[in-house]
Amino acid sequence: MESKKIKWGIIGLGNIANQFATDLLLIEDAELTAVASRNYDNAKEFAAQYNCQKAYDSYDVLFADPDVDIVYIATPHNSHAQLSIKALENGKHVLCEKPIALSYTDAVSMIEASKKYNKFFMEAFWTRFIPSVQEVLEKVKNGEIGEVNYVKADFAFIGNETEGSRLFDKNTGGGALFDIGVYPLFLSYIMLGIPKEIIAKSIFHKNDIDLQTSMILNYDNAQAILHASIASESDMKAIIGGTKGRIELNSPWFMAEGYSVFKEENEAAFSLPNLGKGYAYEAIECHKCIRNNQIESELWSHQNSLDLSKIVDKIKNQIGLDF
Repeated sequence: MESKKIKWGIIGLGNIANQFATDLLLIEDAELTAVASRNYDNAKEFAAQYNCQKAYDSYDVLFADPDVDIVYIATPHNSHAQLSIKALENGKHVLCEKPIALSYTDAVSMIEASKKYNKFFMEAFWTRFIPSVQEVLEKVKNGEIGEVNYVKADFAFIGNETEGSRLFDKNTGGGALFDIGVYPLFLSYIMLGIPKEIIAKSIFHKNDIDLQTSMILNYDNAQAILHASIASESDMKAIIGGTKGRIELNSPWFMAEGYSVFKEENEAAFSLPNLGKGYAYEAIECHKCIRNNQIESELWSHQNSLDLSKIVDKIKNQIGLDF
């Protein structure tokens, strides 16, 4: 079994899918078998670029392809739930791009489908699997910086507001919170868990999507100060502060290739280059789980996705974002 390649299908052939497919080439037991786009020319071009045998103009046809083991869903946010469930119904394992869905209710339906059809499902939170984040989390759990009482993280860039831009399209679930705000929220969640209280404020675009959202998450003995923006830039370093020191993830922290530990005015720097862009690690995790007949990952479980989705839902409601 070990030597048999795991065969991937990809639907939604945009920028992220390209980065993922590039990293998939670095994994020995992975094979890109089929791709699908609503635009057949796009599918053919993408397939040719990644030496993939099959190109389809229909997602349903790819779901029905017996050669495909697992589907990577990289379509716009608003279609994640429906397409993930359909792929699972067709007996496919699923890696679905984050955010898992635009509502907690949809996220629950997706997890239920994974259990019902007994197929692996994971939200593609690639940051969880990169070596720097894995190592930092391990150090935090081992008490390296004492008790964590502060997390600061942001994700900000100036979005390109061109015609048809997914980022600025309310119908597809655009805006800062769902596209990039989930990253800082993810970091505070893995470091501190579920907050007791959330205070969030946004500045909106004329399209009714949030351009920038700032969030304070309150815990019993900790706070997280988080920010997401598609209208400005930031240093994109992340700080995890504790009672005995702090850890800084290098910029951009969500794909960090190293970090520093600061204790008693001493700095220890660690360099951890990623394999490719960093997407390979989540695919390797999918392979491991599929080979072990698991329907979820222990590193980013169904419950983890549901917890994060519930947090995002609360913020969505608080800022008045309505899809």
